[in-house]
Amino acid sequence: MPVHPLAEHISFARKHSPFYRDLYRELPPEVHSPDELPVTDTVAFWHANTPTGNSVLTAPLNDALVLRSGGTTGAPKFSFWTAAEWAEFTAAFGHGLAAAGLPAGSRVADLFFVGDLYASFTFVMDSLARCPVQTVRLPVAGSTPPDHVTDTLRQFHVDVVAGLPTTLRTLAEHVIATGEPLDEVRTILFGGEPVFGDQKVLLDAAFPRADVRSLGYASVDAGLLGTPVPGDDPRVHRVCAPYTVTEIVDDVTGAPVTDPGVPGDLVVTDLRRRLMPVLRYPVGDRAEWVDASRTTFRLLGRGEAGVRIGHVTLYTGDVRDVLAGVDTDGEVTDHQLVVRHHDGRDGLIL
Repeated sequence: MPVHPLAEHISFARKHSPFYRDLYRELPPEVHSPDELPVTDTVAFWHANTPTGNSVLTAPLNDALVLRSGGTTGAPKFSFWTAAEWAEFTAAFGHGLAAAGLPAGSRVADLFFVGDLYASFTFVMDSLARCPVQTVRLPVAGSTPPDHVTDTLRQFHVDVVAGLPTTLRTLAEHVIATGEPLDEVRTILFGGEPVFGDQKVLLDAAFPRADVRSLGYASVDAGLLGTPVPGDDPRVHRVCAPYTVTEIVDDVTGAPVTDPGVPGDLVVTDLRRRLMPVLRYPVGDRAEWVDASRTTFRLLGRGEAGVRIGHVTLYTGDVRDVLAGVDTDGEVTDHQLVVRHHDGRDGLIL
């Protein structure tokens, strides 16, 4: 798939997507820089990007992949990919794994979740299959009981384990309880949520010879976001140029942030996706540039668009909708979501 020039890509979206045609109706006929576009309103985007009556898509679904995009079970959001877009997405992510140092011949156990339209398990398997270094892939899945997982890891001498931190924590607790650490595991690849210090202690005890590092940075709605950078800070990722345009914008003024160390909201434009264009889309995370060339950034946690509880994103818009539905007398004047992490577990105070 080609990387489309920005101006041509925007023109395509305006011509074929009713949502973007309406969003950009006041703009000049030609736009050549991303900061000439408004940051996409995610609430409006998801109201328009529905299974029926969709006004975001540029064409009918044909040879496509439909996946659930975060959110709670009561307000699911769906992302749409053509087969070619998905192949390119996973191939680029697989190349990022190789660039970050995944050894050839690694035996990788995929402990991400599968089913119910969730993407992570399929995404990891496809990325590994398209990775330029050869690997042995074991599709274990996160719902497998920990004793079965450890049996598989030992039987096949697995040296790389990939999964959500919550899944890895459960596995580590089981391994520690058996009193038999898994010495053959050399790399733990986590994704979907951060690894906290207490979780790192558990992982070190269960897998004493393993490095704990980021699998990479991507989402099923925004696509390819960042490749892991070797080093001591797993929050640091490299931008995915030329496939995407990555921006950090000031959360008050909306102006692009150019100086290292200044936090802002992460915004991405994908230059290859045509079916469901992603243009100046707020990822929902805060970040800061690490270098003056703006090629690497450090993730700083979730922004105001949503909060991460375990492996589920709870969007603030969804919470507002629930409150509006039950507060028929208008007694709620405001609300706040407070995320707590205690004793190795996430919690939420509303």
